Amino acid sequence: MSTGAGEGSFSSATGRSLEDSSGADQRRYRAFQLELIGPHCGDSVLEVGAGLGEFASQFSGLRRHVVTDRDPDAVASMAQRFADRPEVEARTFDLADGAIDIGEPVASVVAINVLEHIDDDTGALRGLASMVRPGGRIVLFVPGYMQLYGDFDRAVGHVRRYTPRTLTAAITAAGLTPEVVRPVNLLGGVAWWLTVRRGGVGTPKPALVRTYDRFVVPVTRTIERRVTPPFGQSILGVAVVPG
Repeated sequence: MSTGAGEGSFSSATGRSLEDSSGADQRRYRAFQLELIGPHCGDSVLEVGAGLGEFASQFSGLRRHVVTDRDPDAVASMAQRFADRPEVEARTFDLADGAIDIGEPVASVVAINVLEHIDDDTGALRGLASMVRPGGRIVLFVPGYMQLYGDFDRAVGHVRRYTPRTLTAAITAAGLTPEVVRPVNLLGGVAWWLTVRRGGVGTPKPALVRTYDRFVVPVTRTIERRVTPPFGQSILGVAVVPG
């Protein structure tokens, strides 16, 4: 998801071009993310760093859905993609610059692979909280564990990878209440370590991504519906805005 500065920031923050259709290779993984994130969202959602809208396209039945990105070209792409969905608004938004006026506060914010790009993550969370109605939620999905930090993280501008402890600390410092903070995607973490971190692969290869999505993600979903893993490629965090 994009958090780089202005034009071209989608590419710099994801390693993908705006014309890159490889997001279609991760259909099962995005469905897994929605399974984790969706239950914490209300009837109105502000999605930060929505990129090309691949995750956003899975939502249905929302009263209002504000999709944002720092890259104006990505925002234009989303505006075209969702032109037939009146509940969707596409807007340019740079979280590092603080909150923007979105009118009525939303029930929930979703930020997937965004917070790790921002130096002042606590300040960013405070800004997001100002756009959420009291009692609403900020749902975060961030890369996990500095042991997995490598060349790819540096290339796309990751300041850090999180643990449950460090994400909880950022949430609490922002004056929010952590409701859920846990690792997800254990098998993905192992695969990342073997291929990207230890295997010297600078970026995940499309063929590996397709194989992982087809064969590994269904197993991961089945296991993690029953068991919370002790480690994972990502951390899921849900923060409640004070009432």
